[in-house]
Amino acid sequence: QVQLVESGGGLVQPGGSLRLSCAASGRRFSIYAVGWYRQAPGKQRELVAAITSGGSTNYADSVKGRFSISRDNAKNTVYLQMNSLKPEDTAVYYCNADLAWTTLVSGALGSWGQGTQVTVSS
Repeated sequence: QVQLVESGGGLVQPGGSLRLSCAASGRRFSIYAVGWYRQAPGKQRELVAAITSGGSTNYADSVKGRFSISRDNAKNTVYLQMNSLKPEDTAVYYCNADLAWTTLVSGALGSWGQGTQVTVSS
């Protein structure tokens, strides 16, 4: 089991950039697939980007070409680089991890952290 803490959110103008960090504690983080999710007010949580233990990535259509997920297993951290941000990217962003890719993609995960707020506004 790993514990995850999100950070790096904030207020940014449209067109700006932010980098979110997901720091993990626990053993063998490198074998977990990790996903970044977001939840906007009044909407369901959705998967934004995910990365396998081997480094393969997957993105929601709404963020393709703008967001990039990466991992540094030596630092037990997964990053979400967000560029060309839009007001519709405003949400609380969460990360989570699982050994099963299908479970990660489904979002049917048992526990969630506090998340980090991203607000895109002029």
